[in-house]
Amino acid sequence: MESQIDDKLMINLEDINKFLRRSGWIKGAFSVSFLAAGEYNANYLIKSDTGPKVLRINQGSQLGLGLKQIEYEYRVLSALASSGVTPQPIACHPLKEPLGGGALLMDYLPGKALVYQRDLDKAAHIFARIHTAPLVKGLVVQADPVMDIARESKGLLNRFPDHPLAKERDLIQTYYETVLLLARENRALFADEPRCLVNTEVNSGNFLVSDKGAFLVDWEKAVESYRYQDLAHFMVPTTTLWKSDTILTLEEKKFFLTAYHSQACPDMDLGAMIQKTRVMEKTILLRALSWCFMAWYEYTRTNRPIQNMDTFAKIKQYLSDIPWILNSVT
Repeated sequence: MESQIDDKLMINLEDINKFLRRSGWIKGAFSVSFLAAGEYNANYLIKSDTGPKVLRINQGSQLGLGLKQIEYEYRVLSALASSGVTPQPIACHPLKEPLGGGALLMDYLPGKALVYQRDLDKAAHIFARIHTAPLVKGLVVQADPVMDIARESKGLLNRFPDHPLAKERDLIQTYYETVLLLARENRALFADEPRCLVNTEVNSGNFLVSDKGAFLVDWEKAVESYRYQDLAHFMVPTTTLWKSDTILTLEEKKFFLTAYHSQACPDMDLGAMIQKTRVMEKTILLRALSWCFMAWYEYTRTNRPIQNMDTFAKIKQYLSDIPWILNSVT
């Protein structure tokens, strides 16, 4: 089901036409239509003689960047422009007006969502290209990823003090204490290797696979950290079940990690890479559940600008299955 956008924030297509003509971003005749919306952005398809483009209009920031969010995503895409596995950015308008949020124009990429049973090797290739791309300045840095994610999760858990789901809060809070211990025990685990650019939001719907290639889109929450964030996030059940009914087996996880290792870091000890990824898997579960807990309140107690009923159904499912989720990675 497509995301539903609050009528107050749904951009009039004629306003987008006016903006594009005035900005000069699109030459010649063009048409505009609504494409899709995520949790914090609305995307519009621009068709013209120069080929299809996507206009992305921002409505919020998971990183707390406010009006700088769309500039941040543009900077990330520019850094990845030579990777061959991400959208090519074209132009950025960082101001809220006249579209109600910052705007980013990028090339349209064809394709359908990743299928885990078929496309694990393609995902490994994408991550290898991304994680070996040069870093750029100005990114949010998570140098102590377990503690940084625990801190972010704590903020999500406590964002709404009057949250009515007391039992769920207690379960997540108890797991938060477990992750704090994990952070203390593994603080030195990542210290001796270089950081890289990681996406941190790698559900199957953010991949596009076609005969023209395989790509990863949606770069709003990218950070500078360690490769294990993406590898772990890609494999945990809160990610694989988000847009599919898949739970990766141990054999599938090993296949994916081995394929990635051979392309991205063949000189690294594979066993050590798997160990570090497992630590991050446990950590990612905390962030996933904390976000669901926060988002449940937004969906039920606030005028959230973008609402996706499939997403809300998944949020409720995860919050009802917390013990199972926390035991899914051992």
